[in-house]
Amino acid sequence: MAAQYSISGTTAKAIAASVERGVAEGALEPGTALPPVRALAERLRVSPGTVATAYKELRQRAIVVTRGRGGTVIAAAPAVASRRPPRVPDGLLDLAGGHPDPALLPRLAPPSQLSPGARSHRGSPRLTRLEEAVRDWLGPDGVPVEHVTFAHGALDMVGRLLSVELRPGDAVAMEDPGYHHLLDLVTALGLRTVPVAVDDQGIRPDSLRTALRAGVRAVVCSPRAQNPCGGGFSGDRRDALVDVLRETPDVLVVENDHASSVAGAPLHTLTAGGLNRWVHVRTVSKFLGTDLRWAAAACDPTTLARHDGRLLLTSGWVSHLLQETVYGLLTDEDTRALVARAQETYALRRNALRRELTGRGITARGVSGMNLWVPVRDESAIVNGLRSYGWWVAAGARFRTSAAPGVRISTAELPPAGAVRLASDFAAVLGESEATYGG
Repeated sequence: MAAQYSISGTTAKAIAASVERGVAEGALEPGTALPPVRALAERLRVSPGTVATAYKELRQRAIVVTRGRGGTVIAAAPAVASRRPPRVPDGLLDLAGGHPDPALLPRLAPPSQLSPGARSHRGSPRLTRLEEAVRDWLGPDGVPVEHVTFAHGALDMVGRLLSVELRPGDAVAMEDPGYHHLLDLVTALGLRTVPVAVDDQGIRPDSLRTALRAGVRAVVCSPRAQNPCGGGFSGDRRDALVDVLRETPDVLVVENDHASSVAGAPLHTLTAGGLNRWVHVRTVSKFLGTDLRWAAAACDPTTLARHDGRLLLTSGWVSHLLQETVYGLLTDEDTRALVARAQETYALRRNALRRELTGRGITARGVSGMNLWVPVRDESAIVNGLRSYGWWVAAGARFRTSAAPGVRISTAELPPAGAVRLASDFAAVLGESEATYGG
């Protein structure tokens, strides 16, 4: 708590550094309220303007957020220190992580032919054969594939694009509920999140139009396997969204197809709608392995130039060893068969739990991907209640901006027999919650 950590310093820079140090060391946890400006100024014997400047710097660096009358507090995901997810208590089945089933991933092996020597790949950063494999992968789904590039995962790609295209204070339209790491990333870049409501068909056109009229400069969305709600664009929804997006042609549209080959739903891509600024991003971590930090993207030529220009100045290129490994897996027939089996298995497991919950009168959303979103009134009561039955699920707070409460259940490793038991336990916990907390 703030009372247990003494903020020090007599300059704005020193005060900000003291707060940052407290966050990095874990003494100032997310949500901790910092002293009011005048109170801290009086204690440190500096002017209120000095403290206000320190707090402004911390806000710009996404270490703190200001909640109006609620004061200044440490951000939920401060852009400092190494944060790890909470440890799963012993004896619980982890349905919170959103990870694929290890039994449905291929065995990873480095390519037998390693890159020779220590030479620069800046002149040819992408393997031509992998570029062609990406075009063969994306093209049949309707994604324009004239311009493709690679990155170190989807978050790396999105973060680089937003940092090139936008400036601190600019607004980004984000799904609500949405992927918590993307929400944290936007905050860490000093950008403002404008929430866009989602349903079983993904982002809603009316909510998107409201966000665009509020002046957002980029839109980040999932065309299928939306995390955490499992929605996916239908053809009609895609067309309606494209019509809305054409009203603001300079807005960058980032389509994050993170589950792609195991999403369990067809792709209806916004990128086929003739937009000016767009990028379609795909990763392989959900079906080839979480250690393969690689993403492919197709995009318009301006976006390609800006992304690759920034990449050239930082890491330069994506490891050719990594590219060789991905190419080998993408083109291997046994791996393709395993991925097809994984898609069927994930759909079976997701649908089994959804059916069991629905049969007990419990609303569960999720028509694609590896997760279900279950609306509840009291997240903590449900999470703690299920814990007593041996289940570990994710509270929805970290996924939400202004959406109603819920919990996310990852179904990738939950067999149908387990779905029956979980649904029964969920119904029992829900009844206990209503009896104790009035719902």
